[in-house]
Amino acid sequence: MIKAAILGATGYTGSELVRLIQGHPKIELLFLSSESSTGEAYSKIHPQFRERINIELQPLSIDLLPNSVELVFCALPHGQSAAVVPALLDRGLKVIDLSSDYRLKDPTLYQSWYDLNHPHPLLLSSAVYGISELYQDQIMAAKLIANPGCYPTSIILGLAPLLSSGLANLETIIIDSKSGVSGAGRTPKQPFHFPDCTENFKAYRVLSHQHTPEIEQELGRLAGEKVTITFTPHLVPMIRGIFSTIYTKLLKKVSIEELTAIYADYYRESFFIRILDQNSLPETRFIRGTNYCDLALRFDRRTGFLVIMSAIDNLIKGASGQAIQNMNISYGWPEETGLLQFAI
Repeated sequence: MIKAAILGATGYTGSELVRLIQGHPKIELLFLSSESSTGEAYSKIHPQFRERINIELQPLSIDLLPNSVELVFCALPHGQSAAVVPALLDRGLKVIDLSSDYRLKDPTLYQSWYDLNHPHPLLLSSAVYGISELYQDQIMAAKLIANPGCYPTSIILGLAPLLSSGLANLETIIIDSKSGVSGAGRTPKQPFHFPDCTENFKAYRVLSHQHTPEIEQELGRLAGEKVTITFTPHLVPMIRGIFSTIYTKLLKKVSIEELTAIYADYYRESFFIRILDQNSLPETRFIRGTNYCDLALRFDRRTGFLVIMSAIDNLIKGASGQAIQNMNISYGWPEETGLLQFAI
């Protein structure tokens, strides 16, 4: 059994990690931290774990980690992981960071998009971006895995086969994404207060969302050249789920059957990618609580745009589930271990 710790265990992604690890046959939780609930039993903060997980929550101190811990999940707010991760690596620990702090390779982008001067820019080059389906070899060898953002996961998985095949017109990529309210985290914020977001639908951070450089970085790696996108996120009055609709023109004429075959071949060994046929479309209710990404393709002959639809659970495939999938890959276990839940 691998001994693990979760830093920031009481947030949404932290609690999902706890839930998933309890169903995993090869991991044992030894340490849970929470700055807001130090000293409390975990089941008091999350009563769904009553009589199952009564670990006392500890302050965020690396010195308190038991010596037997060898894997640490950082589910800390953006900006906090950057300072903690180097100390974990110095202890020889494997780290899976669910924040944005080690996703971008260019440190200047943190200042531009996060208003943060990265304290450890030299570590950015060694962090492996953890899109499980794309970088398995790198994930297996990594000491630091930068778990992707939720929007980027839905978008990159939707575009990866197309960009890798060189078929996309890179100047025409437009992305329209919708997310449930849990994507904003557990800390209360006025725009996500129930009376403000229920029975409402809105765009937010238009042309300025912090996931934009992450998406462009990875799409550029797939395409082999710089990619600039138009990305508009929206808030939907539901708890969880992301639905991304991606539009792009093609560089040559390809039938929808050929495109579907390209996607099916690209993801032929990817357990959690489901390519839907021409009679089906993704829906967030069918991936809720799961680690699946459902994809569908349609081609508009009138406009020449390919429409790619992608649905994931933002807390599972978009965060904690992908972190567990990356852990499985890292240790050489089947990637679906502990992740076989169906939609809830």
